[in-house]
Amino acid sequence: MPITSTILDVAGNHPEQLALVGADERLTYSELVEDSRRMFAVVDELHRAQADPPTPASETDGIPITAISVTSAFHTSRIIAGLAGFRAVSATIDPRWPLTHQIGVIATTGIGVVISDSPSLAEALAASSWTGTVISLADFRAREDARAQETVASGEPSAPPAPAPTVRDGCEPFLMLFSSGTTSNPKAFIKTRQQYRKNVAVSAAHLEPRPGVATLAPGPVSYSLTLYAVIESLATGGSVHVADEFDPIAMGARINAEKITRVVAVPALVRALAEAARRDPERFTGLGLVVTGGANLPASIRDRLGEILPGTRLISYYGAAEIGFIGDSREGDGTWITIYPSIGVQILGEHPLSESGEHAGAGQLPDGELGTLWIRAAACSYGYVTGTTDAVLRGPDGWATVNDQGRILNGMLQLAGRSGDIAITGGHKVSLPEVERAYETYGNLGEVCAIALDDPALGSIIVLVIEASAGAGAEGSGASAEVADKTALLNHARARLAPQFVPRRIYRLDRLPRTVGGKIRRAETVDLIMDGQGQRL
Repeated sequence: MPITSTILDVAGNHPEQLALVGADERLTYSELVEDSRRMFAVVDELHRAQADPPTPASETDGIPITAISVTSAFHTSRIIAGLAGFRAVSATIDPRWPLTHQIGVIATTGIGVVISDSPSLAEALAASSWTGTVISLADFRAREDARAQETVASGEPSAPPAPAPTVRDGCEPFLMLFSSGTTSNPKAFIKTRQQYRKNVAVSAAHLEPRPGVATLAPGPVSYSLTLYAVIESLATGGSVHVADEFDPIAMGARINAEKITRVVAVPALVRALAEAARRDPERFTGLGLVVTGGANLPASIRDRLGEILPGTRLISYYGAAEIGFIGDSREGDGTWITIYPSIGVQILGEHPLSESGEHAGAGQLPDGELGTLWIRAAACSYGYVTGTTDAVLRGPDGWATVNDQGRILNGMLQLAGRSGDIAITGGHKVSLPEVERAYETYGNLGEVCAIALDDPALGSIIVLVIEASAGAGAEGSGASAEVADKTALLNHARARLAPQFVPRRIYRLDRLPRTVGGKIRRAETVDLIMDGQGQRL
């Protein structure tokens, strides 16, 4: 199910069908094809003009890398989709990443052209030993416009015409992506065209991107969830509507006006969508399906959406950017996941990989026992880009892990977080995300972070960290605010968790540390508490 094959097919048979829609700009399939020709001509010219071009990472097989680091979801999507039909490797770099990390990724992976509106990034790259080219989005678009207007009296292009996009070989590198960065700085990896085609085949079979379906995918295209939505919609002949940010009022208007029937969004946006629908339900009556990523969807989000939009289904999928789609949940809190038929899953004990990349004496664990999740999937990348990490993704037997922890019971998968999300206390394994899930029903608390601190007697103890503005008196009973908070929080846990899971201490921080994508950084939370920055209740 190659993206360019479908784009060319729809452009030939249904040229006026919308392909890509932003808040103020849109392209039909036929326009996307013509746009891609001019775009690649500009990109190719920028790479060829370099006297000493950067050497792209070996994993790209020598294909130059073009990175897009702008806030415009429409133009990021347009460039990624347009370059798909040519010999090019594309990458999306989140402009909100720390500057040092952006520079490190660009230099380490050998990116040759960066489309960016950040003066600080351009200045820092110019002052470094990097030999590539930075161009602003406005200048890039001006070059594209100049290509479109270059004509001579005869009406023929004054420059050699740009080639037409073609269906590329499956083994050719296509995209350079990055891990989420929840537990460390994002790691780079390559997706070949065949791996992406296999990934689209899985999502098309289960997440319902259909020909002609209008999908709304708001948010930065640097998020793998948004990028996947763009690719899968175009690969299946649908229309994808993008937005730089989620404005509930604007999104409601677009859903109604554009007859959008499918939304793909992170859980926080699904919650906001439900509240927007509560205020103006008429605009959302045509919405049939909401797809969200991430395991362990808070039950409150599913319940709220079902209460407000009973005719709208919600699918919460689990996957890893490096591996692809793995399974989904369609009821409850998403704790138990149905694995897709084409995906292999096993739970192994001990440390997963030796230095040679082979299983280091890891044995398959019996049903119900917590261990490291290993996946076999045709969409899985071969490994991480050399120089961006020492981590090993995939063993020589084809099984891969991103060190998610979980258990299998009765053929269903339950996730327990990453390897750093499991604590040993008094000889018991405790999943820290399970502790956090217990507080989803605690009124007015918001997000929390469970951590483990060293303890000489138990090995470690479980600690709950909340934000300073959260939970004041939420379930208190008349004692002082501090005592009521602590007592109520502990009682809440005791009623819902096994004894070893109940936090032994509770702290407040002014703000929990998060990635640029909004995920809480557990390791940094531990550091803040150890540095004495938390208030103990």
